[in-house]
Amino acid sequence: MDTILTGLSEAFKMIFQGDPEVFRVTLLTMQISGAATVLSVLTGIPLGIYLAIKSFPGKSFLISLVNTGMGLPPTVVGLWVSIFLWRYGPFGYLNIMYTPIAMLIAQFIIASPIVTAFTIAAIQNLNPKLHLQIQALGASRFQYYLLLIREAKFALTAAVIAGFGGVISEVGASMMVGGNIKGYTRVLTTATVMEVSKGNFEIALALGTILLVLAYSVTLLLTILQQREGK
Repeated sequence: MDTILTGLSEAFKMIFQGDPEVFRVTLLTMQISGAATVLSVLTGIPLGIYLAIKSFPGKSFLISLVNTGMGLPPTVVGLWVSIFLWRYGPFGYLNIMYTPIAMLIAQFIIASPIVTAFTIAAIQNLNPKLHLQIQALGASRFQYYLLLIREAKFALTAAVIAGFGGVISEVGASMMVGGNIKGYTRVLTTATVMEVSKGNFEIALALGTILLVLAYSVTLLLTILQQREGK
């Protein structure tokens, strides 16, 4: 119990005393996870809509792959991204291993199947007559997609929340491709793991508390927007 109280006290101290390292780590966490979520939304929603409304051979197989991707172990993602980005890997010439960009790529791969799968479910759950009504109105393909997004925006916001939740909390991939370099690739999750390994449980608990507050704040904002859209 003392460890918990000390950790919570340390968290408030770090926040209100303006610890520069904590703010740097928190900002980088938001930048990488936020960018990965945005990219996954920009690719996952159009792909999800396409898979939901189009009929073609192998569709069920592709959707099953997307659904399987929702459970991708972050360490496995980190391993594959590392293999591709290592110096002698296919993309080693880019020299982005152990950089925030590598972490962004790994988190994007983790979030994309989540957003895509939620989008597929959201679009397929719409009234089938809606598709016919939109087509009868002579809507262009862009307008058709836009109207589908508008009708499913409540569920699509849930897709964004799920995608963000999947990357803000992951540690395995970030550690493997980012290296937890102080002042460069260290984020809240990797910093927490490092402090635990050093036996600094109070500091680890403080960083974990800050991560929870950050995740809750973003999720709360998205939830408020979702509930407004649902009215």
